[in-house]
Amino acid sequence: MSECEVCGYNVHVEPVLNGDDQLSEIAPELQRVLRFEPEVSSVAALPDINSANRVSASGEFAAMLLLFVLLLCYGIGSGHGSPVHGYNGDMLSLLDFKRAITKDPNGTLASWNTSTPICRWFGVACSRRHHWRVASLELAGLNLEGEITPSIGNLTFLRSLDLSRNGFSGSLPHLSRLHRLEFLDLSWNSLQGTIPDTLANCSKLRMLYFFRNSLAGEIHPKVGLLSELTDFDLSNNNFTGTIPLALSNLTHLKILDLYFNNLSGRIPDELGKLSNLSYLSLCANSLSGGIPQPLFNLSSLQFLDLSLNALGGVLAPYNGGNLPYLRSLSLLGNYFHGRIPAFLGNFSRLEMIFLSGNNFSGQVPTSFGRLQSLFMLFLGENMIEASNKESWEFLSALANCTALRYLDLSGSQLEGAIPNQIGNLSANLHYLSLGGNHLSGIVPPTIGNLHSLAELVLESNNLTGATHKWLGRLNCLHDLYLSHNNFIGTIPLSIGNLSNLTRLALADNAFSGHLPRTLGNLKQLMQLDLSYNNLDGHVPSSIGNLSQLEHLDLSNNKLRGISP
Repeated sequence: MSECEVCGYNVHVEPVLNGDDQLSEIAPELQRVLRFEPEVSSVAALPDINSANRVSASGEFAAMLLLFVLLLCYGIGSGHGSPVHGYNGDMLSLLDFKRAITKDPNGTLASWNTSTPICRWFGVACSRRHHWRVASLELAGLNLEGEITPSIGNLTFLRSLDLSRNGFSGSLPHLSRLHRLEFLDLSWNSLQGTIPDTLANCSKLRMLYFFRNSLAGEIHPKVGLLSELTDFDLSNNNFTGTIPLALSNLTHLKILDLYFNNLSGRIPDELGKLSNLSYLSLCANSLSGGIPQPLFNLSSLQFLDLSLNALGGVLAPYNGGNLPYLRSLSLLGNYFHGRIPAFLGNFSRLEMIFLSGNNFSGQVPTSFGRLQSLFMLFLGENMIEASNKESWEFLSALANCTALRYLDLSGSQLEGAIPNQIGNLSANLHYLSLGGNHLSGIVPPTIGNLHSLAELVLESNNLTGATHKWLGRLNCLHDLYLSHNNFIGTIPLSIGNLSNLTRLALADNAFSGHLPRTLGNLKQLMQLDLSYNNLDGHVPSSIGNLSQLEHLDLSNNKLRGISP
């Protein structure tokens, strides 16, 4: 940069022009000057040069002088007098955008005025090469409300646009002139309507986030022209129709998230061409059919969520494929049937498996024991079976999964006694649910080895026996559900050791004797249900210590009121 003097004002000079696009930008300004029009953009920011220097009689000379300077430097910075701006087309576009803002609770856009250089406006960053052109507009999370005006599409040097986490409404503007745009985030707003097909002109887009809006209509096939996309997130909208086959053209895609829309039809085989894909979520749509075989060959895939659809079929062994980096698999809430495939144990990096709410049957594969990183295993609400030593062997295998924290086997066809091996599960186990099965016999005392348990669900079985050998040892419990069984004996005094309990449900059993006074130690307790038992005597006054209690049910017992 150097300085030159024009009509008494020192201005910053850019030595050379940079390409035909700059000439096209400056042409309208030159035409206005040569026609002696009073309202211009780039030169209008100069402090009335003609009057300041009393050269009104020589307008042609001034015009030629300005033409020379503009061709020399294409840009005028701030002089030593009033604020001076070299190009104000972007300023006018942003001021038009500001006029459509109906709510700015923090006064964020107060700096957006003609007396402040545009590159000093809040959220605005200018190009390093073209100092007067806006390259980035970042206004995320400011609680702005209004519509996004079409003038935003005039910021032709824009590379990044982030208006996420606001309250913008109305339709998406046409952004077809933003050929340099690489990052676009309009998520967490209230935008409606369809995605304009002209968005396909933004050919340099790499990251596109429209999630959590109210956008609708079909996903236009022209989105397949955005060949540089790596992240594409349309989740939590109202899109309909099928998944366009043109998505297979997005070969750089790493993230594809279409969660929670109204998409229907089958999952296209063509998605198997997205060899760089690491995250695929098609959850909570109305997709049908099976899982295309090519998806199991996406060797970069780490996260696959197809849950809450109408998918079905058998996960046959040949579907094993090659998913060496898969960390999370979710198929819950579909219609898959047959056995849970043993080949899942080959995906050695699996941390989370969600297969609940299907029609899987047969035994839990022991191959899960090879998953050293397994953190969550949810198999509930299926028809999986276990009734003898062989079919319960998976419990011994899961003891090798030392990272396991969540295990759900509820609502299935588990029968007989809970094996002693339950106590060999990970010492880090936080959640265990065996509720809604056909389990019988006593709960093995070894369950007391699970010292990290925060939630234990054994309700709705046929379990019996006393609880005093194991209950008081689970000191980390927050929630305990033993209702609808046949437990007998007294509620042990050791229950008072469970000082973190917030929910205690022992209803519909055969507990007898007095209520232990140690219940009063459970200061965090919010829900207490002891109904439908054979409890007798007085209710201990210590119950009055439960200041957090919101729900108390002692009905259908033989209790006689509060003890003195």
